[in-house]
Amino acid sequence: MPAVEQLSLLTADAWHAREEAHQQRVRRYADPYLARRSAGQKHPVEDFLFTYYTQKPGQLKRWHPGAGVVLTGEEAAARSGWKHYRTLDAGELAAVGLPSGAVAVTFDRSAFLADRHEAVTFAGIILRGTAARPAQFGCFGLHEWAMVYRQDKFDLRHEYLQLRLGSAGTDKVVEDNRIRCSHFDAFRFYTPDAVGLNELTPSRESQRHMEQPGCLHANMDLYKWAYKLLPALPSELVMDCFELSWRIRAMDMQASPYDLAEWGYPPIPIETPEGKAAYVGHQRAFAAEAAGLRGRVAQALAPLRPEGPA
Repeated sequence: MPAVEQLSLLTADAWHAREEAHQQRVRRYADPYLARRSAGQKHPVEDFLFTYYTQKPGQLKRWHPGAGVVLTGEEAAARSGWKHYRTLDAGELAAVGLPSGAVAVTFDRSAFLADRHEAVTFAGIILRGTAARPAQFGCFGLHEWAMVYRQDKFDLRHEYLQLRLGSAGTDKVVEDNRIRCSHFDAFRFYTPDAVGLNELTPSRESQRHMEQPGCLHANMDLYKWAYKLLPALPSELVMDCFELSWRIRAMDMQASPYDLAEWGYPPIPIETPEGKAAYVGHQRAFAAEAAGLRGRVAQALAPLRPEGPA
């Protein structure tokens, strides 16, 4: 038999304060993006999380307390119509100290699992598998370089960015370095001539076996797994993952072949020993931070498994 769900009460004043704090946190990133979009402008670094991932600004601004939390007050009533929310029954109201007929809602675990069972299962596999593998720190961000390798041959041009070393210089960096990308969603954007230079052949099918905790993209994707589990996870945790992903994206692009100095992102020249050392230093720090977040997401995910916590 499934375990009885443990519920904790959050008063209207308390959850309104958390909701407002979350929305202010999101607006710092979302409002400039929306302003640029309205003006027909683009940013190569700061638009990425809103264009590459499927979570849109309006969805990110919507605050969720996570599983097991009861919201009270008149504004909570509107959430009874939100997907994967439900109202409390009389016994649950009494258990959290509320009178019969009180307005109270909480996350609907049963409905969520019925709809999102595969997502919960796959996220758990990725999170646990990644955490269990040794971190690799020798890629130096060369995946971004492989995406423009021999770009002249393939007539590839970024509409508003220039290569810092030019096409020939970029190609030489690719050819002079060992390329060992383990992340499929980076590898799949390689130019055809770069594919064979990668020592690994990641695929969607092998993803669950190849994700490793030193990979910048695997750590960025913590944001993806977190928002895919909404509203079961608290929005504060999702935003912690978002902000890590934001900072990783900035460093990833600093180490890329593009010249982003005019955008406020000075290069990390990974074609030099000093640049490689700087890259690995950032990579190790991100991996350590991601390990903590990965553990928090996995902990929040555990009670969502159909059989309950392991």
